[in-house]
Amino acid sequence: MKLYYSPLACSLADHIALLEAGAAFDRERVDLKTKRTETGGDFSLVTPKGYVPALVLDDGEVLTENIAILDWLATQYPALGISGNLGRTRVLEALAFISTEVHRSFKPLWHASTDIQKAKAKVTISSLLNEQSDALAGDYLFGPAPSVADFYLFVMLLWAERFEVDIPAPLLAMRDRMTRRPAVQAALLQEGLISLRERGRASSA
Repeated sequence: MKLYYSPLACSLADHIALLEAGAAFDRERVDLKTKRTETGGDFSLVTPKGYVPALVLDDGEVLTENIAILDWLATQYPALGISGNLGRTRVLEALAFISTEVHRSFKPLWHASTDIQKAKAKVTISSLLNEQSDALAGDYLFGPAPSVADFYLFVMLLWAERFEVDIPAPLLAMRDRMTRRPAVQAALLQEGLISLRERGRASSA
């Protein structure tokens, strides 16, 4: 498999999931402005959508969209999902909420917008994060172990921190727990989001 990603983009969730699963995969960074990969390739030949994530499977099939990729990973690696008759449905429900509500609400903060639009976006995101905080069923969304939905939510929490959005205390604690996980530290290091020194501090915290 090969993951095409861009640092701190939502593809970080897939990167973490692959590492958590212990999957064998390659990774290649994409410049989302030029649509060129780090090896000089044309990313539009991988997917005409032109954005990450894109996961190329061993048989050459290409998966795009975070919900689809994370669902596929949870299907292939059951430890990344939750059990029970409604397990997969509940994970999809959480992924859909994070994608269509939380993720989408960050758009004014990532792109040129007025101060009023940005302020409204922050209020909306904070409200949505409060809903997610209320949904925690323990350390993570579904209990003591994280699922692919938690990995996606973790990226949204990093974005919230970047744009100084208010984060409820339970999600701050969840973010810190997630940051200490070896797979998360490895993904952040590989994407250039933390240094080796920062990784060591996080491990000892």
